[in-house]
Amino acid sequence: MNGFKQFLLRGNVLDLAVAVVMGTAFTAVVTALVKDLLTPLLGAIVGTPDFSAFAVQVNGSKLLIGDFLNAVISFVMLAAAVYFFIVLPVNTLVARMRRGEAAPDPTTKKCPECMSEVAIAARRCAFCTSALA
Repeated sequence: MNGFKQFLLRGNVLDLAVAVVMGTAFTAVVTALVKDLLTPLLGAIVGTPDFSAFAVQVNGSKLLIGDFLNAVISFVMLAAAVYFFIVLPVNTLVARMRRGEAAPDPTTKKCPECMSEVAIAARRCAFCTSALA
């Protein structure tokens, strides 16, 4: 029982559990944003945003082009919502927080002969064996 308790209380398991729960909740929020706000806005601009009635019949097989278009439009709207409402603001916030930090010292340099990345302290290139200054 002690080993099982250690397994459950390890950081990776707890982090993964929290990530799954937060991901599920976040999915519900983003889906609601797209379904309840962006899709009706698109419908108000271009008319009804439901293309499920579009279909083509080829040799007795029905190709549901409208359902595919609905899925593509939904995906693009979902991706745009995630990017513009989450990724872009978080990247901006992180950039503002890191504005005053100095860049870390480089640990590699380029070989002048073959342009490979080699360690700063290297005297010879590991790739082309040329002498480095």
